[in-house]
Amino acid sequence: MKNKIFIIGLPRTGTTSICHSFLQLGYKTAHTAYTQAAIESAEVIADTPVFSEFPLLDKHYPNSIFINLQRDLSKWIPSIRQLLARMHTNLMREDGGFNSHLKRCYLEVFGHYTLADIESDEYLIACYKRHQQQVQNYFSDKKQQLLTLDVADEHSPDALKAFLQTEQPIVFKKLNMAGKVTAWNDIKHPDKIASTRNGKIDKSLGYNHKIL
Repeated sequence: MKNKIFIIGLPRTGTTSICHSFLQLGYKTAHTAYTQAAIESAEVIADTPVFSEFPLLDKHYPNSIFINLQRDLSKWIPSIRQLLARMHTNLMREDGGFNSHLKRCYLEVFGHYTLADIESDEYLIACYKRHQQQVQNYFSDKKQQLLTLDVADEHSPDALKAFLQTEQPIVFKKLNMAGKVTAWNDIKHPDKIASTRNGKIDKSLGYNHKIL
């Protein structure tokens, strides 16, 4: 089981931008992974399922490294509110909607929220801070495995270079701005790993089969 890089920042914290950077560095990268083949093939995986299931992934892929993304709350709150409002119907419905892995991870972090809930800054801040605290608690005795950064910070590329122990230049390109969420779909690159198998997911992802 090859060591991997898991990007465990919440949605709208720059996951697409950092995944794009890893493609430029030559890493096989998946922004979301819903099949065992995607998880095994990718060297870097972000978003769902990793932002909520990083402890399970750490146990299954020992000695992997993790990148926790943070973002200025004044920018993250309106962005995540817009995303969660768009996703609400398909997250909450029991007769379809999003795939089971995506639903499980979003509901674990954001709860069975109502549209009224996400109008509250305090509700969203609590979700964000709870996730950050869970990350810090989990890695409290394995700090060498974790890098925390804000992709908007001018010093973050150098921090990532040091963490990866590379001299290759790193640039975080601004993607999915102004509410856009499809930038990853538009990227064409030979090292981009598909998150599904022709639109189909695996019921079990191997590392988490005991909880399904």
